[in-house]
Amino acid sequence: MDKQKNIVIIGGTACGPKAGARARRCDPQARITIVEQEDNLSVATCGLPYYVSGTIVSQSKLVTRSPEFFRDVMNIKTLIKTKALAINRKAHKVEILELKTNRVTTLDYDKLVLATGSIPIVPDVVGKHLEGILTLTKIKDANAFRELLSPRQIKKAVIVGAGLIGLEMAEALAVEGLEVTVIEAMNRVLPTLLDFEMATYVERHLQAKGIKLALGQRVIGFEGDENAWVRKVITENTETKASLVLLALGIKPNIALAEEAGLAIGHTGGIAVDQYLRTSDIDVYAGGDCVENVHRITQQKILAPAGSTANKHGRVIGTNVTGGAETFPGVLGTTIAKVFACNVARVGLSESQAREYGYDVSTCLVPGLEYASYYPDGKEILVKLVVESSSGRLLGGQVVGLGEIAKRIDILATALTFGATVDELANLDLAYAPPYNSAVDPLHDAANVIRNKHAGYAKTLTPMEINNKIKQGEDFVFLDVRSPSEWESHRIEAPQVRLIPLNGLRKSLDVLPKEMEIVTFCQTSRRAYQAQRILDGAGFRNVKFMDGSIDAWPYEISSNEPRAAR
Repeated sequence: MDKQKNIVIIGGTACGPKAGARARRCDPQARITIVEQEDNLSVATCGLPYYVSGTIVSQSKLVTRSPEFFRDVMNIKTLIKTKALAINRKAHKVEILELKTNRVTTLDYDKLVLATGSIPIVPDVVGKHLEGILTLTKIKDANAFRELLSPRQIKKAVIVGAGLIGLEMAEALAVEGLEVTVIEAMNRVLPTLLDFEMATYVERHLQAKGIKLALGQRVIGFEGDENAWVRKVITENTETKASLVLLALGIKPNIALAEEAGLAIGHTGGIAVDQYLRTSDIDVYAGGDCVENVHRITQQKILAPAGSTANKHGRVIGTNVTGGAETFPGVLGTTIAKVFACNVARVGLSESQAREYGYDVSTCLVPGLEYASYYPDGKEILVKLVVESSSGRLLGGQVVGLGEIAKRIDILATALTFGATVDELANLDLAYAPPYNSAVDPLHDAANVIRNKHAGYAKTLTPMEINNKIKQGEDFVFLDVRSPSEWESHRIEAPQVRLIPLNGLRKSLDVLPKEMEIVTFCQTSRRAYQAQRILDGAGFRNVKFMDGSIDAWPYEISSNEPRAAR
């Protein structure tokens, strides 16, 4: 009879419990123990902002599995409120501390799993320990927010960091009636996820919801009152009053236990693991936020903390600690978030990331609607594709807007996983019915724009390139081909702008200078592209259109009414 295997798992949030459950299904006889220093297991930490806002009414809803479930159903021993102190790899022992009793004991293991997660990044600045400055990674953090908000005495909140948690919490705090300012060191929100023009779309939506943005501002300290409660956030050139501060600067792998045990740490700062999620010790596995991942496009090691990835890791680890040989192929950085009514998603590489990795890229900006234009109440979305120019292979995509985007980003994630090209994306047989989609999905449109560019039919400039030409006073015609009523409603103000509606363009060719550069635009670029082709056919030799046109223009618009759907 085979020896009963001892499996010890350190960490009980996502990867750890998943590894334990999978290991139990693979090996009904193994002794499995989960060690967790908090008082809950299987906590859905991604739901914390929605618990703060009251959308999720009870913290019990965030706890997906109880210790009793693991004991009675899975036959897994759980040691909550127990901290792992040290790993003796030679002796195959883990030293643990029972936090209630301060009793120190050891656990023997044959296979050890590190699922130690991550810890919040706290800037090393003056005043960081003042009362009223919080992070948000655990249920107890969310409860601290709820306790502070319930008396309704706090009026001003500052969020340091415009990442996912920062923006989700901006909504949560605004819903509670607070005046919210988001301070971000980079020049845009979601700087590691979105390119500039896509981030600007989100920024406009935040501002329309009353959120104040201080971008390109690095926090250098905090100032407190006589009770050591935070009262001011200080950046390099501003001061912002606050009685509540959230530090949302991101997270870093919790590697202290692994590092002290002499396990290899990767250049990203995460625990180094191989394709089987083994560490540098063949009897120690690691997964979740504490490890490095391989990016499936670049094959480079990255940090990609996500509950979805942690669960995938857990399944692989649970298989392998019981004798399997399953591999984990890596991640695409697929991300989605709700920012008030604006949906935000990305997958793969952004344009800036692709260029940093040395790819020669083609991109497009394509506004569209979530479903058929003739079906009522469709909401807008904006798609950006990033493509390798030489091969047409998809490298990444971003989608933002008030309409449905989850299925679009999942389509792109699937396409990237299997190395699809824009030709293949353009011909995907996607479901179509008016309440759900257009006959030509916005992703089809985006793929076809890239194909037209590669074929030489579509010649474009980005909004940023055109804005630079305007700022530098370049002599070109910026041709608006919309209707006069659209022009009256809202328009780009610049000396180079001229209005000739598309339906009158063929009759007005003689008023346009053939020797000058002409850049056409409209609301979404469809008419602008048609105008470009009309001018090409009429012998104009230097004609382009603006990618995305007004719907993707990230700068000021002169308007007689609020900018639509922002």
